[in-house]
Amino acid sequence: MDQEMTAFRGWIARDTTGATLDRLDPAMLDDLDTAVRVRYSSINYKDALALHGRPGVIRRHPLIAGIDLTGEVLASRHPRWRPGDLVTLNGAGLGEDLHGGLAGLAAVNGDDLVRVPSELGSLRAAAVGTAGFTAALSLLALERHGLAPETGPILVTGAGGGVGSIAVALLAAARYEVIAATGRPSELSGQLTALGAAQVVDRAELTSSGKPLGKQRWAGVVDAVGGPVLAGALAGLQHSGVATTCGLAGGAEYPGNVLPFILRGVSLLGIDSVRTPRLRRVAAWQRLAPLLDPALLDSVTRVVPLAAAKDAAASLLAGAGTGRIVVDVASA
Repeated sequence: MDQEMTAFRGWIARDTTGATLDRLDPAMLDDLDTAVRVRYSSINYKDALALHGRPGVIRRHPLIAGIDLTGEVLASRHPRWRPGDLVTLNGAGLGEDLHGGLAGLAAVNGDDLVRVPSELGSLRAAAVGTAGFTAALSLLALERHGLAPETGPILVTGAGGGVGSIAVALLAAARYEVIAATGRPSELSGQLTALGAAQVVDRAELTSSGKPLGKQRWAGVVDAVGGPVLAGALAGLQHSGVATTCGLAGGAEYPGNVLPFILRGVSLLGIDSVRTPRLRRVAAWQRLAPLLDPALLDSVTRVVPLAAAKDAAASLLAGAGTGRIVVDVASA
């Protein structure tokens, strides 16, 4: 343990101007029950905001960025974990109010850890990350609400992004008919079709009319965008349909109204991937691991070294990011 707990590199935000890659002292880590040697992290929209000093994510300074980590347990006081166990963790305060995963070492709560599924391995578990974990939580929420493949098609908004691309693959593997909505249909149509989308539509279709009710087109929605796109998605829900929402890249304001709810009886379910209870965390990973085709996951994943994390995050802020970005923490 003492030999392992040496200085390590990580992205740390010391103030509100953004994060820098520094050599860090293990003594600065939070006093939590499990130490993890981080092998991989990933870049999500929250990470992009934190790395570039945007508000709304980091709640204390200094703080190591990174809302995901995958690695091996070094030591633990938690009864479930032993040194050498391969584990992954998404959210749970990482990179927000606890030191996060964009660093070589982390101290975490053992209750929040999930064992890396054998079907995936460590790198692919990192590629799933919070994005795929959120997509799996969305699928579970739809199914708890009664949706099944025979109920009707599912619309996925922000389909080119991390949550959206994995949601398309998961839903298609679970035999749902998937309609993928993206702002770049000509660029991403081939990729989304390969992931399993039966149809790719321009997200402008969802916002062009501005009407609270439209043609009833889909039985469910996985929304990763928010704003006017969410309002347009709800307007196209079938009677008694259900939508999940988890993102705000399109805005935090909801410009819709109550008509879909009171005239069509639709439901809107919020997805929180941060404070997810342990059993639901495990259930999400158990649902997604056998469904995800490793080759499809690889096709939407790129791997960058730790030093390139901040540059890789810039594409997300510019709205040009697609798929998943894995950070190889051990790589220079």
